[in-house]
Amino acid sequence: MYDEIEVICPSCSPKMSVLHDVLKLGQNPVVQCQECGNVHPTKIEKPKTFNIKVIISKGEESFTQMTKMTSEEDVYVDEDIIVDDGESDEVFPILITAIESGDKRLQKANPSEITTIWGRAIDEVVVKIAVHRGKNTEALRKRVPGGYEFIVGKEETVDRTSVRVKKIKIRDGSLESRTGTAVEAKFIKRIFAEDVVKRGWGEGRTQWSMKGKGRY
Repeated sequence: MYDEIEVICPSCSPKMSVLHDVLKLGQNPVVQCQECGNVHPTKIEKPKTFNIKVIISKGEESFTQMTKMTSEEDVYVDEDIIVDDGESDEVFPILITAIESGDKRLQKANPSEITTIWGRAIDEVVVKIAVHRGKNTEALRKRVPGGYEFIVGKEETVDRTSVRVKKIKIRDGSLESRTGTAVEAKFIKRIFAEDVVKRGWGEGRTQWSMKGKGRY
């Protein structure tokens, strides 16, 4: 049973999925947006999983891995992905260099139509960060080493913007929201964050604090 789910919010995020609380399941699910509180109907479709062959080049060597991918998102040439065979503790961040679908080479494809992915091993990964701002949700990206830890509740700087990590969605579908929980970048599917408001000097002073200063 779903408690939380990522879906489009028609009120604050019509183009990008954000976290919702599931209020009602069944044929006509109802959800509530965690960002703006809007309650609306939605579709909850269980994504299909596919075993994809991945040929990875590392230095002068190449090797083959199998990885599981879902139909939730398309993949692109020049995109960073994580290859995890599910049987070992080893994961491989790669940059996709080619996508095969039968005898065709594609620039973009859904896992449902992919035969083979070709990629180059890299030491860094790009983490997607969804930042909610008023009625809008902005998609940011941060490139970090695969072993870099994001911590729930901690501030991060992305494109000169300070944000605070609220929740971390793991690639296995689980969600971490407990303050202090750390997750390595290579295991992260998406981060949900909020802007950090920096107060200038003197902001937040009360009338009491201004007594005797000639301004009360």
